[in-house]
Amino acid sequence: MTRNSFRPILISAFITLAATATALAQDFQQTYRVGAGASVGIHNVSGNVKVTGYNGDAIIVAGFKEGRDRDLVSVEDRSTAGNVSVHVRYPEHCNCDASIRFEVQVPQAVKYRFDAISSVSGNVEVSGVSGELRARSVSGEVKVKSVSGSVNASSVSGDVEVEEVVGAASAKSTSGNVEAAISRLEGGEKIEFASVSGNVQVRLPSNLDAEIDLSTLSGSLRTDFPITIEEARFGPGRRARGRVGNGSRSLRLSSTSGNVSLLRY
Repeated sequence: MTRNSFRPILISAFITLAATATALAQDFQQTYRVGAGASVGIHNVSGNVKVTGYNGDAIIVAGFKEGRDRDLVSVEDRSTAGNVSVHVRYPEHCNCDASIRFEVQVPQAVKYRFDAISSVSGNVEVSGVSGELRARSVSGEVKVKSVSGSVNASSVSGDVEVEEVVGAASAKSTSGNVEAAISRLEGGEKIEFASVSGNVQVRLPSNLDAEIDLSTLSGSLRTDFPITIEEARFGPGRRARGRVGNGSRSLRLSSTSGNVSLLRY
């Protein structure tokens, strides 16, 4: 047998080994076929959660355990015929060196209720999906992109970014910056962007129709829309209120310690 004849065998063996290693590293995988309007929840404790829309007909959830104590952590599948619900469980009083990274693929053309895409300690990232979305982290960044529907994104300690949304969105952070860009506003629901300790910057279409309320206790205010910024008469703070268009929705931007900007596309 010549040297060249070994090459296909070696390549085949390498592909097999790589596939086996991936399968071993992937500690949880389930495929769900649920209809439009079904609820989807990924509840992580330590580790990132990434949800991506794709051109398929099923929801695919893959979990990858990491860390020295990875075998102490379990994934509980509480799903039913009508919803997807995946939870992570740690042993009681466990000071574990373990985390789980979730990668979720969702049919991008189907509208779901993403009731809780969350992590206690980890980043949350969602892109290319449709429906109602609640994305949150206690200690981590939250990034939402290219979503059609309604978005509610929040973090206690981390930045929150929302962009390329068609619909409505609200975003909050206790300790972090909030940035948002809504391509097209739909619906008349109240929308709010706020941070306790961080800057708030929001970009909205030039044909905005809203009752606007901007405020900061310790920071600057900036707006591209025709409303007047007022200094507090006594003590610190700035505020701007006004109506743009018919005022069909309520829009509030606020920061306790940070700059607030409402900009046009």
